[in-house]
Amino acid sequence: MAYKNIQNYFSFADIAIEKNADNNRSLLFLCKINNSIDWEPVEHLLIKFYETGKSKKGERAYSPLFLFKCFLLQKWFQIKSDPELESQINDRISFKSFLKLPMDYPSPDHSTSSRFRKRLSKKVMMKINGELLYQFHE
Repeated sequence: MAYKNIQNYFSFADIAIEKNADNNRSLLFLCKINNSIDWEPVEHLLIKFYETGKSKKGERAYSPLFLFKCFLLQKWFQIKSDPELESQINDRISFKSFLKLPMDYPSPDHSTSSRFRKRLSKKVMMKINGELLYQFHE
C-alpha cells in the first residue's frame, strides 16, 4: 500500500498538551469514542472497497481509515464545508488527537476530503455503518 506514513511522535506541543488533557472534555470524549471502537474491521472494509492509495506510483495517499475518521468528525460536529474541516483539524487539539495527527503535521487539504467522500459508495457506507452499529450493540 502506498499510504502516507504519519509518524506517531511527540513534539513539545504534544507533551505540553498531554499535561492538561484531563481538563479537556472534547479530547476526553473523542478518546473514549476512539477507544471503544475496534477500527480494524472498519479499516478492512475501507481497504477492500476504496481503490485510492493502492498503486505504488505517484504521491502517497492518506489511509482510508484516517480520511473516514475526518469524515466522522465533520458529521459529528456539523462542520458544513471541507475548507472548514481542514481549518478545524489544524486548530483543534481534540481532532488532532482523535486522528493521531501530531500537532505540527498539517491536516489534509479540503479537496482530499471532498474526493474521499465522493469515492465512497453507498454500499460501502452501509457496510461500515452496519459494522459500527454491531460493535455498539455488543
